[in-house]
Amino acid sequence: MRIFILIITVLFTGACTAQTTSAKLIRNADNNSLLWQISGNGLKAPSYLFGTFHLLCKEDVHFSNQLKTAVTNSKEIYMELDMDDPATISEGLKLMYMQGNKKLKDFYSDSEYTRLQNYFTDSLQMPIAFMERMKPYFLVALLYPKMLSCATTSGVEEQLVQLAKEDKKEIQGLETMQFQASIFDSIPYAEQAKELLKSVDSINEYRQEFDTMLNVYKTQTISRIETLFNKSEFGMDEHEDILLDNRNKDWVIKLKKIMQHETVFVAVGAGHLVGPKGLIALLQKEGYIVVPLLNK
Repeated sequence: MRIFILIITVLFTGACTAQTTSAKLIRNADNNSLLWQISGNGLKAPSYLFGTFHLLCKEDVHFSNQLKTAVTNSKEIYMELDMDDPATISEGLKLMYMQGNKKLKDFYSDSEYTRLQNYFTDSLQMPIAFMERMKPYFLVALLYPKMLSCATTSGVEEQLVQLAKEDKKEIQGLETMQFQASIFDSIPYAEQAKELLKSVDSINEYRQEFDTMLNVYKTQTISRIETLFNKSEFGMDEHEDILLDNRNKDWVIKLKKIMQHETVFVAVGAGHLVGPKGLIALLQKEGYIVVPLLNK
């Protein structure tokens, strides 16, 4: 579900010259790091890969000195979306709605719709009537702040955007909002609606799972991240090819061309890094040397 949280974060909450020298970074003692260096395979200088978590308590977002150095070493920052482009938000607003004039009521019985309506009114203080035509997965993402125990939330990407601005780095997107919206349309709305109601009905269980995912992310334990982030997805693992695997392949194709010309810092959801079909393994398969960096 990480892609959906990212888009909701975007919606609701001049390039720099290349570095002539790059500061050397310290390798981590084991693989348990969210920050990785990409080198070899003909690259003139290393690039960097970082796994994010799209929604945290603001006080939990911390960037290590090594991460800041990696950003400084890079010419541009690549995220899933171009997070500092106002057009991302305007395009997203146009693409939030279901095709074919579909409405939420089309997918629920009267009693199911009442449960959904009551939750949005009582717990989110949001009248469901204003969101009748929105794709259900967007509404699932609106539940995520309720799973955090803090008053102020923030996305890691949001804080990276601020860091990039301070370092005068340009931000680019690996995907467009139009493409991400097409992913929503490729999964049947009825299935999305079922997941939305399941999330509402099981909010306490999901809150516990979300807390586990958050704690594992903080430990940077790669093997546990693979298990939780790629296998759980709050019931959406059957769409792992659409949500993760196919996108990882496309990103590697793009990054191979980009990294030939400049040093970049790539920040995407942590679930995209891990596993045999994750970015780390795919880049290594292409002949790159991908090693963990100290990220404390």
